[in-house]
Amino acid sequence: MNIYIHIPFCKSRCIYCGFYSTTALELRQRYVDAVCREMELRKDFVSIAPHVDTIYFGGGTPSQLTPEQLEQLFLYINKVYMEDGSGKLDDGKWSKLEITIECNPDDVTADYAVALSRLPVNRVSMGVQTFDDARLRFLHRRHTAAQVPIAVQWLRDAGISNISIDLMYGFPGETLADWQHDIDAALSLGVEHLSAYCLMIEEGTVLFEKMRNADNEKMRGGLYQPIDEEEELQMYEMLIDGLAAAGFEHYEISNFAKKTFRSRHNSSYWTDVPYIGLGAAAHSYDGHSRQWNVSDIRQYIERMEQGTPVWEREELDDDTRYNDRVTVALRTCEGLWLGELNSRHADYLLKQARKYIDQGLLELVDDHLRLTRRGLFVSDMVMSDLVWV
Repeated sequence: MNIYIHIPFCKSRCIYCGFYSTTALELRQRYVDAVCREMELRKDFVSIAPHVDTIYFGGGTPSQLTPEQLEQLFLYINKVYMEDGSGKLDDGKWSKLEITIECNPDDVTADYAVALSRLPVNRVSMGVQTFDDARLRFLHRRHTAAQVPIAVQWLRDAGISNISIDLMYGFPGETLADWQHDIDAALSLGVEHLSAYCLMIEEGTVLFEKMRNADNEKMRGGLYQPIDEEEELQMYEMLIDGLAAAGFEHYEISNFAKKTFRSRHNSSYWTDVPYIGLGAAAHSYDGHSRQWNVSDIRQYIERMEQGTPVWEREELDDDTRYNDRVTVALRTCEGLWLGELNSRHADYLLKQARKYIDQGLLELVDDHLRLTRRGLFVSDMVMSDLVWV
């Protein structure tokens, strides 16, 4: 089993982000207390899969919590979900887990890095996005490009040996040379893992609203105009080639890792491992159903304080589980193993996949159906045609 804890706090919101977040920083301690209460209320979830393998603090901005608040969460995880149930943070036991915290570069100080290293945290994921200050300002990011290598060095000095960074490409007006600069800057940091995503204009984000409300051709054609598909493809191919040359494994559509440094937590989502999600808007999966908490921090806190949590639940039938496996397993370099499907779904999948195999977008190797390099760029189209309808 894996544990995800959603920390929704942000000093300010980035214009592209579609995750649930809040700037109500005054609620941080009440929220931490509420998450601890949720652990107690949902302690029987551990019976589904009693061994914890990974813990992931996502957001929002988890680095907006103090080390003391993080320690409180760890103590409750230990008390409720770990085997011995003691109140201590034993180094030997925690070292076997992958424990990740997302951080903003400007939140990482020398002292904060040392504080993280004294907790069971052994992996840090930083939202870098770009090394161009103008594009950072466009995104409403709080950090500057110059702060990134300093933050990485402070983490290294504190003993954090597993660092991941997020990059983004496809900015309005971005050139191939701009993107190459970002790739080179990222590789110069010597990090173990890198995730890269094309800038998407998602409904419900500030960027979407700016696009929708742009009432003149100049605005639509300039500042808020995405790059064209051909240039996006070129940037993606530059990314794949550049990271392969640097010794990174392309193990998922958007994720690259040095040997032995795949994200164990994220990989569990793609391999059907149960997980519990704690906190406002967090999702859980027990192998048979999905559950998700209310996306309202005040309601979440109040209901946890009252001992009456609010979450919704969806039972998964065989067809829904098949669709889930198609849309996550095909994201990985291993692809989808046909042996895990019943004959009805396997026959349907091969029938639907045939035209894409013939087009060179899918390949079937050792009973594993997987995307080819050409197929990676049109993965959404391919997978949508493979789901059960």
